[in-house]
Amino acid sequence: MPIIMEELSLNKQQQKILWRVLWPALRLLLTTRYGWLALLLAGGGWYAWEYQQRQHYSYAGLPQATEFSLNTMTRVFRNHGFMVGYSEWRENPLWVVYHLHPIDQKVHLKRPSRFQEDWRSLRRVSHDDYRRSGYDRGHMAPNYAIANLYGREGQLDTFVMTNITPQRPRLNQKLWQRLEDVEANYFAHWFGDVWVFTGPVFDEHITTLKSGVEIPDAFYKIYVRPAKKAGETPRTLAFLMPQNVRGNEPLDRFVTSIDAIEQKTGLDFLSKLDDAIENRIEASRSAKGWRLSKVARLPSRY
Repeated sequence: MPIIMEELSLNKQQQKILWRVLWPALRLLLTTRYGWLALLLAGGGWYAWEYQQRQHYSYAGLPQATEFSLNTMTRVFRNHGFMVGYSEWRENPLWVVYHLHPIDQKVHLKRPSRFQEDWRSLRRVSHDDYRRSGYDRGHMAPNYAIANLYGREGQLDTFVMTNITPQRPRLNQKLWQRLEDVEANYFAHWFGDVWVFTGPVFDEHITTLKSGVEIPDAFYKIYVRPAKKAGETPRTLAFLMPQNVRGNEPLDRFVTSIDAIEQKTGLDFLSKLDDAIENRIEASRSAKGWRLSKVARLPSRY
């Protein structure tokens, strides 16, 4: 059974309607004697509910920063079919998590012509911020898988700029696209239940687009197959792909460990697993059990 993640992205018309409905009520509330107190209590209650809901939309907990830093601080946005840990500082999603299962019937939805600003972000990165930059607008939650599993709403959410990061064309259109195709059409088909964590990696040398969006040096993907019965251990597979690739390299060349990704990103994954299990699977660089050799050299779509 797929996990349907709540749709929180609103277009500009929906934002205007929501504001027209809420503003009179808020104005009235704030003029009453206990209005501020009621507002604070309501906000606290909503946040407690939201925090609890988030735990259901990831596997073994949300990624967490290992230490306090502006570079790893995120705001969490729930979307239809995926969740984003977004950095206002770097203007990038630092992590995205989504759940795959077999695609029963493929759909062919029209691709939006433009990417949309996210009304929830403080600094509204736009479609035009990437114009003539030499970088593609790279999806973290993939258009193809999310559209097929979660429909048009999910697809539109993947075209919101908080899901986007600068990727070199050969990476985005070839190597990364091949990996996205493998996860949706092979891993999910073979294994039935796959969680994905993905995002950018930055080194200490900061470079940005002219618009200020920070440019990553590499990208990671972590795949997790949950244990199907008591006593079993989850299966994991991790990749780390640099920006400068040809695009036709075999996928197994980029296999790494979750520990290596955590060291480079400053994030802690799968923190709710038993420590002994977490330590063992995060240290592994093995692709055993994933049938990767069967798909490592498949051609790109472009």
